[in-house]
Amino acid sequence: MQSVMVDFIISLDGYASADGWPGLWGVESPEYLEWLGSQDTGDHTVLMGAKTYRLMSGFAEQMPDDPGFEQMGAMPKVVFSSTLDEPLSWANTVLVRDDPVEWVRSQKEGGHRPMRTIGSLSVCRALLSAGLVDRFRVVLFPFITGATGQERIFDGYPDVALELVESRTFDKGMQLLEYVPTLLDGPPAGGLGSRPESQPDAGQSS
Repeated sequence: MQSVMVDFIISLDGYASADGWPGLWGVESPEYLEWLGSQDTGDHTVLMGAKTYRLMSGFAEQMPDDPGFEQMGAMPKVVFSSTLDEPLSWANTVLVRDDPVEWVRSQKEGGHRPMRTIGSLSVCRALLSAGLVDRFRVVLFPFITGATGQERIFDGYPDVALELVESRTFDKGMQLLEYVPTLLDGPPAGGLGSRPESQPDAGQSS
């Protein structure tokens, strides 16, 4: 059984980007970039939608000597789209017109590589809602972009419980948080305000 990781970089208020802000919210963090470059992503298939493909392949074309895009160019990539046409210009990219949920489900059962996403909010939402995501990882950037934020990530998500399995703080204040997600049918029984039967009310004599 192959695994699926959803992978985001986000602002504190849950935006994927912000109008007028540079990439990575303008943060230059050597520690984060070193960690990013150390990730062993070569064995993964990268999943994305058409919008992310157009954006990332455009960057790759503009910056052919960038080590990050060189690495991504060598990785196997799948783009889910009904609007793109073959041949695709970005090397090692396969166009899939099938429903992402059904395609990923079949690859989890019979594929040869683990999978991870890049961007692609709607694809990630669909995979998580279908219960196909094994790891949910975010790198949280220390900004609130309430006035300029674009692409709210968590709108339309189901309720999800997150078990923290890894965390790290980088220089410049970014935090890596990696979770195992579990879909919830509703709020957990007994909320934070619940009280054990044996506990008396405040001020009640025992």
